[in-house]
Amino acid sequence: MMVVEIVNVKYSYEKGKNILKGINAQMEAGKVYAILGSSGCGKTTLLSLLGGLDIPSSGKIRFHEKDITEKGLEAHRKNNVAFIFQNYNLIDYMTPVENIQLTSKKDALPFLEKVGLTKEESKRNVLKLSGGQQQRVAIARALASEASVILADEPTGNLDEDTAANMIRILKDSAHEMNKCVVVVTHSNELARQADVVFRLQKGELRVMEG
Repeated sequence: MMVVEIVNVKYSYEKGKNILKGINAQMEAGKVYAILGSSGCGKTTLLSLLGGLDIPSSGKIRFHEKDITEKGLEAHRKNNVAFIFQNYNLIDYMTPVENIQLTSKKDALPFLEKVGLTKEESKRNVLKLSGGQQQRVAIARALASEASVILADEPTGNLDEDTAANMIRILKDSAHEMNKCVVVVTHSNELARQADVVFRLQKGELRVMEG
């Protein structure tokens, strides 16, 4: 089932400098999508547009066939998408459990344990955790969300190889077993190899990579 549709989306930071040049794509539930591209090509910008953090210069982002601006970007961010930010975006005076409780009514501990945090670590202030542990908290927060779309910006960038492999497995399970649409911006070839669909964003154009 199609969840997200990108319709002739263009984006420019300043007049005459197009970052995205009329891109089109469709994304379904139950699949992992990886977006590859060089630094500065617009990958994170595209993720922001999908999540309603920004709006296209022209074109539309649709969620279940409706323009996300119809019900409002705030409603889209709250109800439809869960973010895994590269810089974590955790509330730094709270614990991992409290961070998850801000966005989900579910018991936070099972999700934190799933990404490898102990019960003790889950109740520490997040600033007392390593960068890799904070990244795992950010992933757990997205997993606990009711949203049908997970948008992840370099979710394995601060993790060691074994932990990264486990996080990739968890993201795949979220798509294949929980029927979520998982969209990942990454430089990781391993993550891209395990995605169901791989896009390359280059010179403002988004293309599906074959093979």
